[in-house]
Parts: sequence; structure tokens; C-alpha cells
Amino acid sequence: MGRAFEYRKATKMKRWGHMARIFTKLGKQIEIAVKAGGPEPENNPTLRAIIATCKRENMPKDNIDRAIKNAMGKDTSNYDDVTYEGYGPHGVAVFVETLTDNTTRTVGDVRSVFNKYNGNLGTQGSLNYLFDHKCVFTFKKKEGLEMDELILELIDFNVDDEYDVDDEEDEITIYGAPTSFGDIQKYLEDNGYEITSAEFTRIPNDLHDVTPEQRETIDKMVEKLEEFDDVQNVYTNMKPE
Repeated sequence: MGRAFEYRKATKMKRWGHMARIFTKLGKQIEIAVKAGGPEPENNPTLRAIIATCKRENMPKDNIDRAIKNAMGKDTSNYDDVTYEGYGPHGVAVFVETLTDNTTRTVGDVRSVFNKYNGNLGTQGSLNYLFDHKCVFTFKKKEGLEMDELILELIDFNVDDEYDVDDEEDEITIYGAPTSFGDIQKYLEDNGYEITSAEFTRIPNDLHDVTPEQRETIDKMVEKLEEFDDVQNVYTNMKPE
């Protein structure tokens, strides 16, 4: 398995936190997608992709339907994607993605956690070089699938040569440029692939070794950041166990 797959697998639950917080964050993403493209998944590719991820995270259908319905009566036009970057304890890089309608509140919350754990919040973009930003699609294998041919078909969409095969789930995971998300999704759907997850992620390109005691402190910092509803994802370059 590739570097990206192993990192995502090892850190998935730490990034998302508890189930209730997962559903809150996904619900907010649904609301934004509905406002941008309408409530019908068949006519809204972004919403389709988020619903696929919801199902993979075992979000109940009632929750999904309720989030779509709520979006119809809520003003989500003021939400902004804002990232916060800095160093936590023991020299570990921390990258925080948020979706917020109040940046003053959000930066105050994030800064308070960095301060509590003796971290240093830097300027936006200061840690971009430490993380590769990717879109990630996971889909069911098709009989007779030749991955080399599929990757060649997707080369114009900046899909990576590296891909991962999960024999246990009978799934393939591919990685591409974030700007190619819509094109990749359309290709997979048009060619009959069942997408089970579609998301964006940040994969560290330089992993930082830590001791078990240091890992415990950093995990606590990540968990504290994830408690805020505005926080969507938290990434670090801490080497997985």
C-alpha cells in the first residue's frame, strides 16, 4: 500500500473524532452543497459525493435527509473555508481546515488550543510546503478492471500514478489534483464506477518522529481542536504508529 493510503488509514479516526462530531461536520458540508447546487443529488455532483462519504461514515439516511431539508431554509452564503497552520508541541506541524461564518470566533478558538499546548500559530500558507493537497476517490472494483489503463485515461485530470487496492473491501482508491475533483467524479460516474467516498485530504510529505508520550500530548491537542464545530479536519505530520 502507498504512503498516502497508510497515512489516511492510520489517522482517519483521529481526524474525524467521535461519531456525533462527524455527523455535525458532514451536515454542514451538505448544507453548503445544497445551497450551491440544489437539493437533488442527481443534479448536484458535489452533493452526491458528500452523500457517498456520509454513507461510508455510517451517517443515517434520516440525518442526511434532515441536513438537506435544513439547508433549504438556512442562509449558508456567509460560510468561508479558512485554514490555520502552525507548530504544536515537539515540533509537529498542525494544519487545521475550518468552515466558518465567524472568522473572529474561529481564529480565537484555534489560537487558544495552540497556546494551551505551547504551540505557535503561523500565517496562512506557511505550512503548505509540508502537505500535499489531494482529492481522493474510493470506488468499487469492476470485473476486468485494468488499473494501468484507468490511470492512463485519467492522466489529463492530474491523477497520481500511485493508487491503493483494498482487497478486503474490494475497493480502489485514487488521488488527484484538487482542481480536478469534478472531472474525476464525472468520469467515474459516466463509466459506471460506484463511488463509496469522495473527499479532499492533506498528506504530509515529511513525517516527524515522536515518542509515545509526545504522541499522547499531540493527540490531545488534535482532539481539542476537533471539538469545535467550525473545524472540519486537522492534519499533522506526526509519524503514524
